[in-house]
Amino acid sequence: MKLIKFLIIFLIFSFKFSYAYDANDFNNWKLDFKKIALKNNISENTFNLVMSNVQYLPKVIEYDRFQPEFYEDTKTYIEKRTSKQKQIKGINFYNNNKNIIEIVEDEFNIEKELLLALMGIETNFGTYVGKMDILSSLATLSYDKRRSEFFTNELITLLKLIENKKVDYQTLYGSWAGAFGFFQFMPSTITNYALDHNNDKKINLKDNEDAYPSAANYLNQIGWKKNEPCFYKIDLNENIPKKYLNVSAKKLQNKKKLSFFKKYIVNYSELNFLDDSLMSAIITPDKDIIPDAETLNPAYIVFDNYEVILKWNRSLRFALAVCTLKDKFKNEI
Repeated sequence: MKLIKFLIIFLIFSFKFSYAYDANDFNNWKLDFKKIALKNNISENTFNLVMSNVQYLPKVIEYDRFQPEFYEDTKTYIEKRTSKQKQIKGINFYNNNKNIIEIVEDEFNIEKELLLALMGIETNFGTYVGKMDILSSLATLSYDKRRSEFFTNELITLLKLIENKKVDYQTLYGSWAGAFGFFQFMPSTITNYALDHNNDKKINLKDNEDAYPSAANYLNQIGWKKNEPCFYKIDLNENIPKKYLNVSAKKLQNKKKLSFFKKYIVNYSELNFLDDSLMSAIITPDKDIIPDAETLNPAYIVFDNYEVILKWNRSLRFALAVCTLKDKFKNEI
């Protein structure tokens, strides 16, 4: 733990001096980006209106380099996000918004517990949606070299939404990464999955009447299967080949039928109620991130629904936390 604390302090200290930028260079980037925007059918009026006050935000780069998924061990990460306090807040939210939640569950065939879990972890049930200027955040990350192409595309997508009057640019305050609303949708997610469910001619993802159906539609479209398993914690035999241990969220490797892994799972008897033909994979999320982490502990057997959550957020820990909180809600509402 001392090593982890030292690394965290070192990284924080380093960030204060590592991300200086040249204002003229950023202004030149804006001029170049304007050409790209106009080629993508963004009008000059829209561009000038919404981009005139865009600024470089050094804090965004700090957050990008120092996300909790990169340093918190799995146990700590999950416990923080699935606490008893979180459960109580979620139950109260459900009781106050039962009508729309029940309608959405029936319409999209997505468990209300899953939607509550995602909203709880993303924005603490809408109480913290972020205060960053999303346009400036996306511009900063587009200007930055690490994932410039991805965030340039997201910024162009957001400008198209503004151009087509799908979203009100004056409401665009959210996360440091450019995510917006109660479920933290990126611009491309808004374009592909968000709904004007209440038919008021706007997509308002800070309103349950649009936010909840949009999240349910997204999950439905990317393949969530109601009442199918997400993951189970397992104990592994020492003889399991390392090639079956996934440590990256980018793409789970060596997926097999559950029955294949039987010989490697000490507590397999606890999974006897599951269909042996279910496609599954094994993850060991701490090994490549946490110093001195055990190779085989913690370990989890994960299924197709788990991978659906990875499409929402490419983090092994995030997906574990979401499904954990979902299960905690299951017997409470």
